[in-house]
Amino acid sequence: MQRKILAVAVAGALGLPSVSMAQSSSVQIFGSLYIEYSNAHQGQGGVGPSGTIANRSNVDLLQSSNSELGFKGEEKLGGGLAAWFQCASTADFRESGTPPNGTADGLLCSRNSALGLKGTFGNLYIGRWNTPFKRTIAVTNVGGNDTGIFGTAFLLTGGSTSTTPGAPTTRATFKRREANTVFYDSPNLWGLQVMGAFSAANGTGTTGGTAAIDGATASKPRVLSLGAQYTRGPLYVSAAYERHNQFAAVGGENNDQGWHGGATYRWGPVLLGGQYTRQSFDNSGAGLVGAAPGAPSGGATSARYSAWTLGADWAIVGPHGLRAAYTSVGDAKGNATILAAPGTATTNTLIAGTYRPAPCLGPTAATAICDGTGASLAQIRYVYTLSKRTELDLGYVSLHNRTRAAYSLGGLSSPQIGTKQYAYAVGMHHSF
Repeated sequence: MQRKILAVAVAGALGLPSVSMAQSSSVQIFGSLYIEYSNAHQGQGGVGPSGTIANRSNVDLLQSSNSELGFKGEEKLGGGLAAWFQCASTADFRESGTPPNGTADGLLCSRNSALGLKGTFGNLYIGRWNTPFKRTIAVTNVGGNDTGIFGTAFLLTGGSTSTTPGAPTTRATFKRREANTVFYDSPNLWGLQVMGAFSAANGTGTTGGTAAIDGATASKPRVLSLGAQYTRGPLYVSAAYERHNQFAAVGGENNDQGWHGGATYRWGPVLLGGQYTRQSFDNSGAGLVGAAPGAPSGGATSARYSAWTLGADWAIVGPHGLRAAYTSVGDAKGNATILAAPGTATTNTLIAGTYRPAPCLGPTAATAICDGTGASLAQIRYVYTLSKRTELDLGYVSLHNRTRAAYSLGGLSSPQIGTKQYAYAVGMHHSF
């Protein structure tokens, strides 16, 4: 009763019509708050053009990944039809003032938010929401988080973020919360559900923009995402395909695509899960040249990435639990080459966003080497459950870059090539 009264009060303060809804309508407040404190070793300095680079200092950091506050409502229209809405916003409670992590932080409806109709036909809605690719891959990421110091998305899918169709700074990302998009979820038939989404070709690189065509390249960036999931008893299986049309800023087709498959299985108190994912990028942008010696030749400049993860979540006894995961991304494949001296800290930013190294790296195309761009991540956490809605965790995570890779743990940035990073962290999660 108190929650319903609070929901009506919030709706009234925001000027929403829900304060006068009929009894067939409802409004709920929900949220999820997470805070973690970690101490991270940023890795050895690596080898630069003029010799060994000094080790970087340890850092301690507070992160609040995936925290949100939202409200949602539904109105029964009769005949099994219902109208619904949701507005969820980022809830970073660490500080006030200018949001530190991007323009979407602190804005109303910056997370999963939409207006829709649902019934026996399924669920049709429009807004900003996790794509079918993201929704189906998230379930099989057992043992690790999405982002933060225990995050795995930077290896598996090039990151995870809210974005708009064609945003050049998130081209590498296949775990997307996409704006300006139409979504459809089918009914659940004998445990099987399929999902689809396509974005309007507007808002290119900006939130809520109205430009239908990119003026510089005459392209119309668009996202198409298809996913399916099947649940039967303790088994869950999912797969998805996503295509990013005309995303690069260099003109032409520049179509990127990715797919994944994975599963989870609950065996008593243990949940096991795993997934495999692959993404490819065409005509990747600035900083790239043609094929280096030993790289595949012919056709457009391209890059491909494959990764997998295995994890377990074990409710040992009472409030005690254990989570563990191992994640690996292989060497990048393709003929894209970045001209960069060894030890360059910003190599990853030159291809398809922050998290992806080029297949071939070197100071010149003639001397570029096309291997050693993979990495692996191992993590383990002890979990203490205080209630159904609140838990504490304490853990360790370690990232190993190969000789020409420059991935970094969630929250860290600009690592040297070939470094190892590790961190200890304690966190608290509460949902309502």
